[in-house]
Amino acid sequence: MENKQQKAEFLFDKINYKILLIGIVIISLGFILMAGGGSDNPKVFSDAIFNFRRIRLAPTLVLIGFGVTIYSILKNPLKK
Repeated sequence: MENKQQKAEFLFDKINYKILLIGIVIISLGFILMAGGGSDNPKVFSDAIFNFRRIRLAPTLVLIGFGVTIYSILKNPLKK
C-alpha cells in the first residue's frame, strides 16, 4: 500500500478570498456609517438620524458589499 501525499486544496482561490475580504470591509463600513444619530437627551428629537449618510449612503454600501461577497463566492477560479 502506497502512502500518497495529498496536497490540501482550498475551496476558493486566493483572489476569491481577497474579494470576499473587501466585501466584508465594505459591509462593515456601511454599518459603521449607519450608527449614531441619537440625541443625548431622550426628550429632545434629533433630525440627524434622517441625514443622507444614514438613509442613502450606508444602506447602499451594505448592499454593494453583499453584492461583492456574492460575486466572490460565485467567481469561478481558473484551474490550471
